[in-house]
Amino acid sequence: MTSAQESTPPDGTTPVLVTGFDAARRMLSERRTSKVLDAAAMGLSPELGDAMLRMILFLDPPDHTRLRRMVSAAFSAAHIEALRPRIERVAAGLLDAMDGPETLDLIEVYAWPLPLQVICDLLGVPTDSREEFRAWTAIVAGGAAREHERPAQLTRLLGVIRGMIADQRVHPGDGLLTDLIAVREEQDRLSDGELTSMVFALLVGGHESTASLIGNGVFRLLEDRERWNRLRAEPGLLPTAIEEFVRFDSPLATTTYRAAAETFEFDGRTIAAGTPIGISLAQANRDQSRFPRADRLEMDRVENPHLGFGHGTHYCLGAPLARMEAQVAFAALMNRYPDLDLAVPVGELTWRSDFMRTLPSLPVRPRGTRPN
Repeated sequence: MTSAQESTPPDGTTPVLVTGFDAARRMLSERRTSKVLDAAAMGLSPELGDAMLRMILFLDPPDHTRLRRMVSAAFSAAHIEALRPRIERVAAGLLDAMDGPETLDLIEVYAWPLPLQVICDLLGVPTDSREEFRAWTAIVAGGAAREHERPAQLTRLLGVIRGMIADQRVHPGDGLLTDLIAVREEQDRLSDGELTSMVFALLVGGHESTASLIGNGVFRLLEDRERWNRLRAEPGLLPTAIEEFVRFDSPLATTTYRAAAETFEFDGRTIAAGTPIGISLAQANRDQSRFPRADRLEMDRVENPHLGFGHGTHYCLGAPLARMEAQVAFAALMNRYPDLDLAVPVGELTWRSDFMRTLPSLPVRPRGTRPN
């Protein structure tokens, strides 16, 4: 498997695409690259650019180092574990709503709303605004087809987020947003702009990959009924199985933007300053030289250093929350609906074909009876 190759997009630039596991891991830690974006080049207004591009995802050290250090405690494994009862309540409520229809779309009623409701709950989003937040995030993540809707919706979303921050400064809650507002390191605190960007990142980007993990994982369990039955019989296998779901169907198939900050050599080729660099997590996680039987899903794969949550400086801050949500989602679903099955033949399902690896829909029958 090649470590780096060129592909030419319509604008004529020649980005580098890194595919092999070892090369991808090194590039994810490469300090001679930059994640910083230019608002004007992206066609963003100064207001939107200031809010969106302060996200931790688009910062380089030392700004990234400072911000990550300040908020990391709120995302620690111990802190996230304490959220389990909240996540279980959300899952139970969504499963209650599934008890009725003969056929339903699991993505629509469970995989997508579960992480969105969790993050809305943690951030204190008012209940009557949550459907609107769902619509906003769908537009933001909807690709080129919804690009014309994005600026107006983003502006409105940012206004609501700023209102939430102002309200919780005066009336603290018991969730993540209040924790972030209270973050202090000596005399340093998060600015309103940094808080806005952090909340924006959590609302827009924090749930989509988790929804993909849940949907993809349920599909793989139902695709081969022996997997479903085994995981129900061996619930202790669930954490290992989730890591394998992330590896096998990496929710983020290709990394977000980065470019060479300077000219440097990488695996025998020169990468010029300014060259966009993509890293295929999907291909790296199926690299036969790193993962034995890489094209087989093995729920008991113990050695599994996948790159599904990234690596290095930009390793996913929300990985503990994603793992927790997935554990709760799978366990609750299998316990409530042990006979859950696909409502359509496997061959009729289609995968999204952009930077995400996900199923747009997953028709299921809660009480079984798969069609031939």
